[in-house]
Amino acid sequence: MNQDLDSHLYSHHHIKGCWEHHLEWAPKYRFNALQKQSIKEDCETILVQIARERDWEILELAVMPDHVHVILRTHKPENPSDILFRLKGRSAYELFKKHPNMRKRYWGSHFWSRGSFCRNIGVDIEVERRYVRAQGDIHQTTLQKWAA
Repeated sequence: MNQDLDSHLYSHHHIKGCWEHHLEWAPKYRFNALQKQSIKEDCETILVQIARERDWEILELAVMPDHVHVILRTHKPENPSDILFRLKGRSAYELFKKHPNMRKRYWGSHFWSRGSFCRNIGVDIEVERRYVRAQGDIHQTTLQKWAA
C-alpha cells in the first residue's frame, strides 16, 4: 500500500480508516458578520481550539465575511452532523461571549443559520480499485470459485 496514504489511516475499535470532511456554514440571514477583522480572527481561533479539544485536525480553514469553510480530519468515525453541531454551537457561544454587541442583531443566541454543507473526502477511486484488486492471495478465493 502507498506509504503516504497509509500515514493518514487511523485505527479505532477494529476499524481502520481516514475520515476527512469538508464542512461549510453561514451566519444567520447570510449577513457579513465575519467581515470585521477581530471577529474573523476570534472565529478562527475558536474553531482551532474546538478541533484541538476534540482531537480533530483542521487541514484547511477559511473564514469569509459571510460563510466558513473547514476541511478537517478525525481520528475515529464521527457523524458529520455531530461535528457541525459542536463547531457551530460552541463557536456561536464563544463569539457572543467575546462580542456581546453581536446579540443585538442575532437575538436568541442563534448566530449560525440552520443549513450547512458537508462532503466526505476520499482518495482517488483508482487507488481504491487497485488496492481491492491487489488483495487476492492464496488464502482468499473469488466469488465465482466460491459460488461454483
